[in-house]
Amino acid sequence: MPGSVALPAPSAEDIAFQPRLYAIGPFDMLDISVFGSDEFDLEIQADAGGNIAVPLLGNIQAAGMTPSELARFIETGLRGRYFRDPQVSVNLKETQSQVVTVDGSVRRPGIFPVTGRMTLIQAIARAEGTTEFARVEDVVIFRTVGQQKLAGIYNLGAIRLGRYDDPEVFANDVVVVGDSPRRRFLKDVLTLGPALLSPVILLLTQTSNN
Repeated sequence: MPGSVALPAPSAEDIAFQPRLYAIGPFDMLDISVFGSDEFDLEIQADAGGNIAVPLLGNIQAAGMTPSELARFIETGLRGRYFRDPQVSVNLKETQSQVVTVDGSVRRPGIFPVTGRMTLIQAIARAEGTTEFARVEDVVIFRTVGQQKLAGIYNLGAIRLGRYDDPEVFANDVVVVGDSPRRRFLKDVLTLGPALLSPVILLLTQTSNN
């Protein structure tokens, strides 16, 4: 059955060489502050290489660190020379590197941040749900693990009914919701309404005499 075998989770290297979630990457926006210091309350964006420029410390390679790891790194650099016992907080304000792409028959296709655990249903909800022409039984997650490109096919209706678990999506996944040409055709036919000059007979199902 489609979706009965879960896709393997990507390794840290598969997600831009970063640990799973809440990791810093290129172009991420960070809030960095030192408790009790109004001067050290910063909003810093990482560059294309994942580097940030921190006052008193210079350039730091932040990519691959979690916010808490970066906070400890900055504390170590500031301690003694500039602060007696600095308490640094680093918060991920906006991510450009940890994203999932949602495309196909959704109301608002686009790229959405993954800043915590996200499931397939949640990802599609970020795209404002499926359209009236969506094939909810034909939703694909594309993922790269190692050097392999993988695809898992899922049925949103079955997930909503609890027939199997809502799969987790990861940064760099691409979710594509299928489209139903038959539904589009029916909508077009019904839209014509009285303009039709003769009846239209549609074969919606076919039975076998065998």
